[in-house]
Amino acid sequence: MNIYVIFLLAYLLILTAYNFWHSRKTMTRDEYMVAGRNLSMTQMVFTLICTWIGSGTFIAGAEYASYAGWSAMWQPAGAFVGIAIIYFVAGRIRTFGQYTIGDILEVRYGKWARLFGAVALIIAFTTIVAYQFRAGGYILNVLTDGDVSLAMGQTITALFVITFVAIGGMIAIAHTDLPNGIIIVLACLVAVPFVIATAGGWGHIQEVLPPGNFEVFSPDFGKYPAVKGFAYFLSTLLLLMGIQSMYQKFYAAKSPREATRAVAIWIVGTIVVETVVICIAVYASSYNVEHGMNWDGRSLVLNAARHMVPVWAGILLLGAACAVVLSTGMNYLLSSSSNVMRDIYQRFLSPNADETKMVALQKVFVVLMGVVAFLMIFIPTALQLPISILQYSYFAYTIYGVAITPALFAALTWKRATKQGGLASIVGGSLAVVFFEIVLPRMAPGIMLAASTAKGGEIFGSDPWGIPSIYPAFLISVGALVIVSLMTKAPEKAVLDKLFPEAA
Repeated sequence: MNIYVIFLLAYLLILTAYNFWHSRKTMTRDEYMVAGRNLSMTQMVFTLICTWIGSGTFIAGAEYASYAGWSAMWQPAGAFVGIAIIYFVAGRIRTFGQYTIGDILEVRYGKWARLFGAVALIIAFTTIVAYQFRAGGYILNVLTDGDVSLAMGQTITALFVITFVAIGGMIAIAHTDLPNGIIIVLACLVAVPFVIATAGGWGHIQEVLPPGNFEVFSPDFGKYPAVKGFAYFLSTLLLLMGIQSMYQKFYAAKSPREATRAVAIWIVGTIVVETVVICIAVYASSYNVEHGMNWDGRSLVLNAARHMVPVWAGILLLGAACAVVLSTGMNYLLSSSSNVMRDIYQRFLSPNADETKMVALQKVFVVLMGVVAFLMIFIPTALQLPISILQYSYFAYTIYGVAITPALFAALTWKRATKQGGLASIVGGSLAVVFFEIVLPRMAPGIMLAASTAKGGEIFGSDPWGIPSIYPAFLISVGALVIVSLMTKAPEKAVLDKLFPEAA
């Protein structure tokens, strides 16, 4: 057992004990779902960082950078803009003070918008949880030099995440995210100078890596590099602007002011971590090529921690990778189970359900949905099918960003949005993504143009006629929202007052 595994096990044991300790306070629905609405600004900042920075950054981001080089920054750049936009509505979200985004959707668009929105969210978030399990498998596999297989590693990760969430809910998550967030930020800042120095600096990597790695839009983006790069930007932007896991954190803040202040600091932390991780991946890719290490693109950051920094810094960076997988998996699993309970069970099946029963039943759904997420990654593994965390994340980002975000953000910012328009946007956006991502490729495979074939794979996926599906799907969603809203009767003042109290 190497020193990295020893420290990782110790870290997990400490987190487990910490989780059990704080889970003792979880008695009511408010405590389980929104931490009793008592999170301080500091807790808010680090839990927001942990919720957003997941394996999509440490694993998919590295995978992306191994092909695209610095162009990989297009994906996280969408989050930077999204957080800046969220700053202006964070206080309003906290003032509304509910549990899920379904509460907002129903106020503006009715119960069916709530239901269809919940279904789209559950699909997207379960996919996100699934690839956190996969990322955990990569981490344990690299950490143990292959002694723990990828399949076993993702099983162990799934058990940890499901158990943590089932025990303590949001209280345990928020308190666990505090040390995790500190480790993530600290590890990135500490590791990057060592990685740059070991790789030989900026001038040297320019000699080692292909020229395309330094272009604004990498040639590996496919037929239309700028179109593909901006598609990743747009998918991340739309996810961030409407993501329920963040809204739940705003609901959990002590006050609207605390929520708004936390967002201002969150954007700085996110920019730093996302940029540093891409930087580490690019320099690790250069080291990999020059020394013939044969590292998989998905494990660039993990191998940088093992081979390019001092042991103590490597332990810290691997601890950060572990933290992001656990924290993100926990947050999204809790969030999607909250939709099942709040938007489906309580809204349509048992409106007057007892709080104790609600908490107990949600824990059951946490386990069930965790198992579904695990099967989404276990079955392809058992069948030896190719799995790309980047592709999983892109699908989840797209269906959520197209189906939920336009209607949700309009509910918070556009008073003319109507019940019919919001519902048309949610349903139309969902069906469009399913059609372009799943149906069309099987109906007409000849029109699908793959990216990155020059490097022996389709790491960035295939698009119909080379146009990423997010563009037509987003236009359909927004078009339905605007056109149908303008064609139908404006919402009544009583409806608007719930989200725009200044209009009262």
